[in-house]
Amino acid sequence: MIVVTGGSGYVGSHIIRRLANAGREIRALVRDRRRAEREARLNGLSVDWVEADVTRPDSLSEAFSGATIVIHTVAIAIERPGRTYERINVEGTANVLSAAKSAGARRFINMSQLGAQPNLPYRFLASKGKAQEWVAESGLDWTAFRPSVIWGPEDEFANTFARLAQLTPLIFPIVGDGQSKFEPVWIEDVVTCVEKALDDKSTFKREFELGGPEVLTLEQIERRTLSALRARRAFVRFPIPLIRVVVTLMERLLPAPPVTRSLLEQLAVDNVTSKNEISLFVDKPRPFTSENIATYVRRFSVGRTIRQFMGS
Repeated sequence: MIVVTGGSGYVGSHIIRRLANAGREIRALVRDRRRAEREARLNGLSVDWVEADVTRPDSLSEAFSGATIVIHTVAIAIERPGRTYERINVEGTANVLSAAKSAGARRFINMSQLGAQPNLPYRFLASKGKAQEWVAESGLDWTAFRPSVIWGPEDEFANTFARLAQLTPLIFPIVGDGQSKFEPVWIEDVVTCVEKALDDKSTFKREFELGGPEVLTLEQIERRTLSALRARRAFVRFPIPLIRVVVTLMERLLPAPPVTRSLLEQLAVDNVTSKNEISLFVDKPRPFTSENIATYVRRFSVGRTIRQFMGS
């Protein structure tokens, strides 16, 4: 039995779909089943659903009963009241590890983050780094993947720029100098890495940095996304101090802001691999091009965009 935490989430649901279609026995751990069913990412799959919360250890024992493999994907990039990086990313991982060991599971795959280190001043990356420390010290047969930014259907990467495009009909902001670097990796390539590592003992107790075939600047990413939308805008550079003021206001006024100061801080750290190891699992990683993202990037309405930022 393979238990996938964050089963209805973006990465978790793609992993589950691949493994379920391959005939693996899967249990999806979801925090809110009704919401997961509305989102419909797992609908139609032969999957065992279990409602549980990684912040509540008492809810996990039944969810992990009979588990032999655990794939941990739960994490938050944007905090909400009561749902902090420390509570979800760090303590949640520790709780999942404890539940996995109590259930007798030996194999553990952790979806970490490129650039995550426990001693960084950036709280999100530090929380993911601390979580991986827990994994490495667990005594389990663990493997950790550290992907760069993940793109693909339903992502919160290209689609975030697509939403913003609806609110900026004339100009489009380039954050800072636009030279922050990323190595976008396709969601299905990440899933392939997980699938191939499941039963591969050579991946035990190892971390793998995953990037796509290109290193792109933030400006290049923005331009490719708007090109996919066929949206014409004048690109204007906005200095970080000005962006920080705007983001601070959004945090105070919007229940679900598209970006936070914590995420903005991470632009100071290039999101590129020191040694891209995706070739160990994937022959031809898919590039982040306007043509590829045009197959899924969405044209959001202004009303829907505003409702989402308001938490609806």
